[in-house]
Amino acid sequence: MSQTTSTQEEFIEIFGAREHNLNNLDLKIPRNKLVVVTGLSGSGKSSLAFDTIYAEGQRRYMESFSAYARSFLGGMERPDVDKINGLSPVIAIEQKTTSKNPRSTVGTVTEIYDFMRLLFARAGEAYSYHTGQKMVRQTEDQIIEQLFSNFSGKKLYILAPVVKGRKGHYRELFEQVRKMGFSKVRIDGVVMDLVPKMQVDRYKIHDIEIVIDRIIAEEADRFRITQSLKSALQHGKGVIMIREESGEIHHFSKYLMDPETGLSYDEPAPNTFSFNSPYGACPTCNGLGITEEITRESIIPDASLSITRGGIAPLGDYRDIWIFKKIEAILKHYKCSISTPIKNLPEHVVDILLHGDKVEVAVDSVKHPGTKWHTTFEGIINFLKKYQEGSSDKIQDWVSEFTITQTCPDCDGYRLKKEALHIKIDEKHIGQLAVMDIGSLGKWFEGLESRLSDKQNTIAAEVLKEIRKRIGFLLNIGLDYLSLNRPLRTLSGGEAQRIRLATQIGTQLVGVLYILDEPSIGLHQRDNVKLIQALQSLRDLGNSVLVVEHDKDMMLESDYVLDMGPGAGRHGGNIVAAGTPEEILQSSGITAKYLAGKIGLPVPKERQKGSGNYLEIKGASGNNLKNVDLKLPLGTLICITGVSGSGKSTLIHETLYPILNQHVYKSKKSPMPYKKVAGLEHLDKVIEVDQSPIGRTPRSNPATYTGVFSDIRALFTELPEAKIRGYKPGRFSFNVKGGRCEDCEGAGMKLIEMDFLPDVHVPCETCKGKRYNRETLEIRFKGKSISDVLDMTVEQAVAFFDKQPKILRKIKTLNEVGLGYITLGQHATTLSGGEAQRVKLATELSKKDTGKTFYILDEPTTGLHFQDIELLMLVVKGLVEKGNTVLIIEHNMDVIKMADYIVDLGPEGGDKGGSIMVQGTPEKVAATPESYTGKFLKLELNP
Repeated sequence: MSQTTSTQEEFIEIFGAREHNLNNLDLKIPRNKLVVVTGLSGSGKSSLAFDTIYAEGQRRYMESFSAYARSFLGGMERPDVDKINGLSPVIAIEQKTTSKNPRSTVGTVTEIYDFMRLLFARAGEAYSYHTGQKMVRQTEDQIIEQLFSNFSGKKLYILAPVVKGRKGHYRELFEQVRKMGFSKVRIDGVVMDLVPKMQVDRYKIHDIEIVIDRIIAEEADRFRITQSLKSALQHGKGVIMIREESGEIHHFSKYLMDPETGLSYDEPAPNTFSFNSPYGACPTCNGLGITEEITRESIIPDASLSITRGGIAPLGDYRDIWIFKKIEAILKHYKCSISTPIKNLPEHVVDILLHGDKVEVAVDSVKHPGTKWHTTFEGIINFLKKYQEGSSDKIQDWVSEFTITQTCPDCDGYRLKKEALHIKIDEKHIGQLAVMDIGSLGKWFEGLESRLSDKQNTIAAEVLKEIRKRIGFLLNIGLDYLSLNRPLRTLSGGEAQRIRLATQIGTQLVGVLYILDEPSIGLHQRDNVKLIQALQSLRDLGNSVLVVEHDKDMMLESDYVLDMGPGAGRHGGNIVAAGTPEEILQSSGITAKYLAGKIGLPVPKERQKGSGNYLEIKGASGNNLKNVDLKLPLGTLICITGVSGSGKSTLIHETLYPILNQHVYKSKKSPMPYKKVAGLEHLDKVIEVDQSPIGRTPRSNPATYTGVFSDIRALFTELPEAKIRGYKPGRFSFNVKGGRCEDCEGAGMKLIEMDFLPDVHVPCETCKGKRYNRETLEIRFKGKSISDVLDMTVEQAVAFFDKQPKILRKIKTLNEVGLGYITLGQHATTLSGGEAQRVKLATELSKKDTGKTFYILDEPTTGLHFQDIELLMLVVKGLVEKGNTVLIIEHNMDVIKMADYIVDLGPEGGDKGGSIMVQGTPEKVAATPESYTGKFLKLELNP
């Protein structure tokens, strides 16, 4: 008995795992170790780590809730596995779970910003936004002492402010004050006697104070004066004013107050500094730091056109519709014509068209000819603003074409109210700290105690400890270039994953099984060491860490490696080798051969010279770019490298790609600032391939995405039997009525909702999961129905359609990029980021290239094993040989050493990056001592 308990404690034991392509696996994974799961793409790594181990851990957690609680959560499906022993609570850190919410920032996710809010609320010093003076709080005793020391022997009025800068007639207020026994009030600076039925002009702004007492500041009257001050503080809600005979006013307050102008702030609380709370958010931008403005320029891009010829972009050319009738009537009213170029129309008329007018105009009715509608015009801008909120996504996207995003003019992008931005510690407000990169922020917090007062230090001690600890974790995993206000949705998958990793290390949990999905994505070789150390520190706390990874260093530094294979898809799902890195190196699998250097990607004998033409961008200065001049030789394979945060995405995705897109496709998205561009005439097509999913529903699949399914349906329509029956291509679609099984509406699966148990997906009983009705399935090509074709792997389909050139071209490219193992009808939701990117790549490759195409790939090696990278590079090389240009943003040395030309950005990330360290051949980069990429490249070129 004790024997089994001890093995359970040492190992996670899995029996009979059959999820997806796993071949009834039995295996043991050591606990409290750093374990790497590797293998070819599609060999079953994610199926084992996420769909089996994580899914079972999550299900067990859900099972621990009461049946009542589970009924709200919906349950989890049990993974297809006989049993799992020794499973700890599981936390998965994936790439896909990045929040798209603009309010999620690095600061809020890591909780550093939350601790800083607490710090500022308790230890911050307030300054007036009128005079810049330090705000003061005074106790009753301090106010009395000041009154005797500053105004001794003077005649004074003690006033209690009750109305400050508001409109109204205040009849009830005056009546109430009179009943309290007071005889005088000061209205807008003038002292008056209170009389019955007294009131002021309700449409003007007023300041009203009660005259509590008239005194001479003498010690003899101390008791009376003290009572009057207490009464004044009570009526003035903690604020009083002292008026001298000369008319000079002095302000005193129990709260934060500017002694000069009397401006007072509410007591700061943590939510004063939260841009997600109405108490702290800037009212202009609602705490987003940016405003979406619909501008005149975006609505009238070309003022030389008339309104009939589409001068007002959102309306397009003239059509016989209501809005044009309205505009026509307005112009007629002002004696103008709808066919006059907009630049020749009077300025006030254009203003009315944009912003509307209260004047009614008569418009001919379309429904009732001969009658007129009298109506006002709200203006194009107001019309668009109305649709900006609460419309369908499609309409919102349409309106967004005419909006321009700009930094909020009121808070300068700091997201907070001005009161919050005038509460400071060591002369910095919280907004200034949130825009610093984490490296600089860490330095600012170093030795902060010496710059704080004793009282501040007592308050801040514990909070500073927490902040420093969390900043330390982010620095340890190489994210020093991010700032706290950076929205989470702008981070790459790997960055978001590493931030969540830092947050997990910060929680200091023990006895947990962490499962990570390729955390090294987007990480330069230089920072890999930091990541490995972070994972080892998680393990050393007493946790088990399971990493799905292809990185060589990670495998060699781990405690245990599981190599899956031997092939992908149906040829995978087995454990090829398992053991310590040393034991793996002795095995005979493909991974072992690559790790030992027995096989590998060869360095090309000669580099492509290119077409002799160049694409040049001068003076790119978006985000952290320092006036960069980029020169790219066309017709070559180009790699953009550099440490994380050095400006690669800004230069390529936000500057170069929008420039090319505007040139080729006249797109609306404007690039980041640059001075000039040359060489665009040598390109006629631009294609960007990123890792976003190819579809969000199970109805999307590789066959529909690549477009090959339309060709397959056309082929089935041409078959004699289909012609006799009069079937059209729609008959073979599972998304439209006609040929699909109507019971499951072509999904092949039915969702059965169980009230207290997990929802279950079961194959549709009518069509047995085939998606189509019996008549459609009777049409066969080479003995296979349309449903059989969807169930084929890409590899099988290549052989099956060998005599159909149109279909073959598309399927063959899927096979060439290493996706031979996926089925044509595989649900898009089950594809990984790297697989989705390769499906897109194959789709683009199967189109006819022009020899003048510019391809942009963002880390295409994500999720790829050494062997798959080799296949991918063959495809890429083929494109370049036809004269096209392929630009890859990459950290993988196997790809970088095969490039013809490298642009290395750096030297560091964030503010310390944004310069080109070196551009040229790999040999030139390897010989540049100040380039981090160069150091690692040197080892690759001369192993």
